[in-house]
Amino acid sequence: MRDFTYLRATDISEAVAALAARPNAQLLAGGTNLVDLMKYDVAHPDAVIDINSLPMKEIEVLEGGALRIGALATNSQVAYDPRVQSDLPLLSSAILAGASAQLRNAATTGGNLLQRTRCYYFYDPSTPCNKREPGSGCSAIGGVNRIHAILGASDACIATHPSDMCVALAALDTTVEVVGPDGTRDIPFLDFHRLPGDHPERDNTLRSGEIVTAIRVAGGHFRRHQSYLKLRDRLSYAFALVSVAAALDLDDGRIIDARVALGGVAHKPWRDPLAEAELAGQPATREVFEGFATRLLAQARGQGENDFKIPMAHRAIVRALTQAATGRSQIQAEKRIR
Repeated sequence: MRDFTYLRATDISEAVAALAARPNAQLLAGGTNLVDLMKYDVAHPDAVIDINSLPMKEIEVLEGGALRIGALATNSQVAYDPRVQSDLPLLSSAILAGASAQLRNAATTGGNLLQRTRCYYFYDPSTPCNKREPGSGCSAIGGVNRIHAILGASDACIATHPSDMCVALAALDTTVEVVGPDGTRDIPFLDFHRLPGDHPERDNTLRSGEIVTAIRVAGGHFRRHQSYLKLRDRLSYAFALVSVAAALDLDDGRIIDARVALGGVAHKPWRDPLAEAELAGQPATREVFEGFATRLLAQARGQGENDFKIPMAHRAIVRALTQAATGRSQIQAEKRIR
């Protein structure tokens, strides 16, 4: 056990000040990721700042119908909230596809955004990993890389982002609210997470001392035509090999607006708004969806053991869009099978 200082923040300004004053400090909310990282000797914070008493647990409806979800709202709280289930069923479905009921009861919204990769080498301090120790190398390149990235990877890192919730948020109109030493600011969700580039140790665009306080998600014209599809090695308690959040706005069988985000394939939830825009005005048919999947995966590259992810992702995109178009989500499909 490594020594660390434990602090309990009583308000947001105190938490920001404590975090800014200790560059190697970590925030503690649900602890479902941080505690594991400390046990595996991957994270070595010199201070742990407990923020569980801060007023960031509420879910509220804003003017215009958007939902504001506090960073300390648990995954279970969000997934089962009647307003989320009614207006943002894609988000509810994605959360319920992740982890176990016990973990969802503890894990928080902010923590979900900030969770680290589950790359085998990242969790093994005996191996080189640029995310743990910049400049040491990436053991996954040329190593065991079945679960790794096929899009947006770099020569420094091929890890993937593990979240299900974030894939749904990437497909919706989401904004991340943060507060730091310089005040508050909003970050568009698609700009929140980073691709690895030359600095894979940086997962997101938070500045030093900043804390996620809430997310805002626009209420949706996607409630009728949406589906979250997660493909994994087992049906429960497993991270995605490939996941797809698909949402469509249709008029008489033609696409008005389309959103497709992928999980399990990149260092961040993957979206291509330009490719989505090409779907506007087209019929919601399998042929159209096949062409879209081909465009979305045009730059996909395997690493050997994960080559199978490319055709798997193609089929998953088509399947998720077909389910969304017919108004039948993956959850409904699974219930029908059972």
